Amino acid sequence: SLNLVLLRQTADFRLSINTLRANGILPSSGDIQLQTENLASQDDERFSLNSELFNTLKRGTTLVEYSSPNIAKKFHAGHLRSTIIGNFIANLKQSLGHKVIRMNYLGDWGMQFAQEVVQQLQSRGLLKTSDKHVFGGQQYVESIGGTSLIYYFFILKSSLIIQRLFMSLLLSDFLTWACVICCIYRKGTGVVDLSPAADMSKVYTVLRNDGTTLYITRDLAAAIDRTEKYQFDEMIYVTDKGQATHFQQLFQILLLMGHSWADRCQHVPFGLVRGMKTRSGEVVFLEDVLDEARARMLHNMSQSKTTKEMDDPEDTAEKVGISALIVQDFKGPLLSDYTFDWDRMLQAQGDTGVFLQYTHARLCSLIRRNEGAEAAVFDPSLLLEQTSVSVLQHLLRYDEVLYQSAQDLQPKHLVNFLLKLSHLIASAHRELPVKGSSRDVAQARLRLFSGACSVLANGMRILGITPVNKM
Repeated sequence: SLNLVLLRQTADFRLSINTLRANGILPSSGDIQLQTENLASQDDERFSLNSELFNTLKRGTTLVEYSSPNIAKKFHAGHLRSTIIGNFIANLKQSLGHKVIRMNYLGDWGMQFAQEVVQQLQSRGLLKTSDKHVFGGQQYVESIGGTSLIYYFFILKSSLIIQRLFMSLLLSDFLTWACVICCIYRKGTGVVDLSPAADMSKVYTVLRNDGTTLYITRDLAAAIDRTEKYQFDEMIYVTDKGQATHFQQLFQILLLMGHSWADRCQHVPFGLVRGMKTRSGEVVFLEDVLDEARARMLHNMSQSKTTKEMDDPEDTAEKVGISALIVQDFKGPLLSDYTFDWDRMLQAQGDTGVFLQYTHARLCSLIRRNEGAEAAVFDPSLLLEQTSVSVLQHLLRYDEVLYQSAQDLQPKHLVNFLLKLSHLIASAHRELPVKGSSRDVAQARLRLFSGACSVLANGMRILGITPVNKM
């Protein structure tokens, strides 16, 4: 009978044999081990990304908004989670047959551009520093805020010089937002009543009393513009959990405006990262994190006796370092905060991105050494060892893992699946040698290792990791 101990210990979620039988993928009764071997010998890709498990998933156009940095500042380390989580969700959806639109919402502008406007006008002699009655200069900028200043120029002055100067910097959709501002602006603060009893006990401000906008105003305009432009079937916002209330109110206001498609909008929140520091102290910019990951990984590789000769060690170190960042971030629930740990993250052994890359590189090396030896026909009856059966069982769970990931958009299922696969492959390297085995057995084992390498590489790419072939 089939040994299910490994499946019970899997970190992400348990394989349900009953689920596979209920869906007609396994027979309703019979020897599970024999059925597993038969399924493994099939060539029709039923357990690849064309699995029957995905027939119930609705496919369409998915718009994913993520990263969304302040374009007046350098990319901050705090944007790391939004970027890699959004990229994972987009990759996952795309792999399952969705048309995916990746969106960066560059709406976090204001004071920096306002100050730039003043400086540019002054340098062109269009604004005197003391000309506060016409335009308040720096003091005016600080008193009313940058958004008001840009609104002033685009809407009230329509300055051709300023439009030409900043059109390349601002979103093309800004004028769409500006039109919305003009249409809804009335003297006084603009609010929306969100109270259940419509008694104004719970109101949300959407417009300041000076006619300038807030985040919610621009998000409303952007959402309406996107549904008209892209006709999406679902829109996913990826931001930190501190913005959960904002998106609840955004979707509620859209529904009040009569936009039923707001029900197809979703916010994926995530927790905070604590202790993200380099050797020099607190991290400010994301490039500091990436540079540090590459440098540390390059040092570790240079100290390792097993490191292979590579054409571009720095490129490999960067890819492995990024994979370490991603796996550390994705191992737990997205909503949880976690503590950043350089040493643990870059360990070659254990549940790390480095271990995934090492496993893939080792599999690639094995396949290269035995190029041309793989049999045309796969005979699973030659893989009767418990280690072989365990690897096959685990590979057959790949579609279920992707299905689960598609349900809750949590990368931990896929990460834990790949880490478990890597541990199984480590055992298989020891217990299922290709070299020295009979020709038929060696070919069957090589096919098993090739299948594992393919699944591992595919899963890593969905996570946003570029597999390396040597390290």
